[in-house]
Amino acid sequence: MARVWLIVELLAIFVGLPLGYRFSPVRIPALPLLWLVAGYAWWQLWRDKSFDRGRLWNSTPLGGQLIFMMPIFAVVAVMLWVGVRWLAPQLEWSFVREHPAFWAAVMVLYPVLSVYPQGLLYRAFFLHRYAGLFPQTRLGGWALLVASAAAFGFLHIIFRNSLAVVLTFFGGILFAWRYAETGSLFVSGFEHALYGCWLFTVGLGGFFYHGVWPQPK
Repeated sequence: MARVWLIVELLAIFVGLPLGYRFSPVRIPALPLLWLVAGYAWWQLWRDKSFDRGRLWNSTPLGGQLIFMMPIFAVVAVMLWVGVRWLAPQLEWSFVREHPAFWAAVMVLYPVLSVYPQGLLYRAFFLHRYAGLFPQTRLGGWALLVASAAAFGFLHIIFRNSLAVVLTFFGGILFAWRYAETGSLFVSGFEHALYGCWLFTVGLGGFFYHGVWPQPK
């Protein structure tokens, strides 16, 4: 029965909610809903004695991870910049140029208000809560990471464009792996924030910003 409940919970939170939000006839603020669901995840983790609460922050591994993290980020950042410059030059640095104060606010607030609750829900909660649904093997461990990334990518259907879904799926694999490798939501969130802030900076933020999505049809 517990296994059935976990499957129902997983489908409700990670499939049902994004679909409901995507097709809702009512415009719902995205961040408060994210915080509400992340609050549920935090409550479940906090009452679970088998979960190491230190994982919810644990900044210690960051220094040792930067040497591996930053070269990957540099390559991806250049690829994204070249892609924008080549395929959509009108977007290049558009957010910084047109709304510098808002851009600065996003650089500060996005990691706190958006990245951390997403990491709590899609990394800490998902990887702990649903680990028992996957075989306890190396292959099963990777399947769990991919499932986490798939759920993270699927969340972004609310922005109504395939680019957001594809980029966040691959980003989700990296962020989930980083969390599993370090046992640190802080380190995984730091990496997530790097990529997210760069997307806004280079000009792709419109694909990930609730405020520009059209009214439901």
